[in-house]
Amino acid sequence: MKHRSKSSRLFDACNVAVMTLFALSTLIPFFYVIMGSFTTSAELLRKGFVLFPTEYSLEAYRYIFSTDSITRAMGNSVFVTAIGTLCNLLFTSLMAYPLSQKRLMGRSTIMGLIVFSMLFSGGMIPTFLVVKQFGLINSYGALIIPSLISAFNLILLKNFFQQIPEEVLESARIDGCNDLRILFQITLPLALPAIATFALFYAVGHWNSYFQAVLYLNDSDKWPIQVLLRQIVILSEGTSFDSSSFGEQYIAPPSQTVKMAVIVVATMPILLVYPFLQKHFAKGMLLGSVKG
Repeated sequence: MKHRSKSSRLFDACNVAVMTLFALSTLIPFFYVIMGSFTTSAELLRKGFVLFPTEYSLEAYRYIFSTDSITRAMGNSVFVTAIGTLCNLLFTSLMAYPLSQKRLMGRSTIMGLIVFSMLFSGGMIPTFLVVKQFGLINSYGALIIPSLISAFNLILLKNFFQQIPEEVLESARIDGCNDLRILFQITLPLALPAIATFALFYAVGHWNSYFQAVLYLNDSDKWPIQVLLRQIVILSEGTSFDSSSFGEQYIAPPSQTVKMAVIVVATMPILLVYPFLQKHFAKGMLLGSVKG
């Protein structure tokens, strides 16, 4: 092993120290929110900022889960996220694959229209009128269909498909495969890292969806978790709204504690999805697809 100079070791040590501090700076806010959600009312009011509470309490979580509404809203969000993400991936792939084929007539024109849609949109009111005209008001379709295809993700996925060697696709055509079979049995498996990444992007978008639900859903039983948790925060701050879903005998803990617990409840489920997709990010898209 080649002997390293003292300056080189010092440089590496400084890099490690800086990167460690940077990593801690990104983790401390999450740690503070999680610990704050388990802090007792008295300690939080007394100290204001707590990283290591002397006594742990579940009062904020008892307050949030004091009604069945939170479970129902969580189920609504899981349903919209799962179905919406599957539909997003399906339709994005069905559109990205033909656009990746140079033999498609009018390919440049279609791509120009897609790029145009990224720069200009109809706006909130025209979109609402279209959703209403199609009878999607107060249905989960209003949360899924208007955002069925992301133009940005579509362009990226098209570029991924274009990187697949034409020889692979041509071999499949010689063996008698049609385009749909090539897409689902060859192209998508080779683009699995890209699909996993876009699945996470779409899932996070659906899970965090708030404004669309407020705009299109009139039935509170269909509210996703983000809307209901926002109502809980409003209630904890003493703002007037319909609190019939919550027990009148229940006294709200400090609003800051509730806000932290709300962040934990709304963030943890989507964070738990990441480990199942993370392994695909670093994989080579064409690993083993071409031999010799």
